Amino acid sequence: MSRGQRRLPEADGGNVPGGGQSETPINKSATQQRQRSESDRSDRMGSIASGNRAFAGSVHPRQGLTPAARAPLGKYGVNLGQFVQGFNDRTKEYNGTPIPVIVTIYSDRSFEFITKSPPAASLLKQSAGIAKGSGVPNKDKVATVTRGQCEEIAQKKMADLNARNLDHATRMIEGTARSMGIIVEG
Repeated sequence: MSRGQRRLPEADGGNVPGGGQSETPINKSATQQRQRSESDRSDRMGSIASGNRAFAGSVHPRQGLTPAARAPLGKYGVNLGQFVQGFNDRTKEYNGTPIPVIVTIYSDRSFEFITKSPPAASLLKQSAGIAKGSGVPNKDKVATVTRGQCEEIAQKKMADLNARNLDHATRMIEGTARSMGIIVEG
């Protein structure tokens, strides 16, 4: 039996020598197999969650990374300069926007990272031209955006949203706007 399989008893209850039931191999899910084949190194030390954000295109080893993102990188001995250079290269078009990042660190101090799309709230603030949302969104309205602007933001974020289609994604962005005290027109 290969390593990616586990055995479960058969439903018919057939006996095998030794008193146990016969077993049928069951494969693990495709995601687990893909993860194992992509990183065949079982020496993964840690993965820094997507809650860590860095400011796109302008990260410096001492600035731009949040302390929550910088501390684990240093803790595992990752070369911050190498991470910063790669991150800045990938996020040039979002200059200054906070970008969620997932970093996987291996025991040989190598790393991989995945950048996500910017948070909907920061894209809405840019579209509306405001510094921050309303503290009391049901009473105080701070700006106005059009449905077309929400649709553009939904297109940018479509890969990271749990949406069936563009219309559903647009409605999700509109909900974010309403919760920030931004009026959606159109």
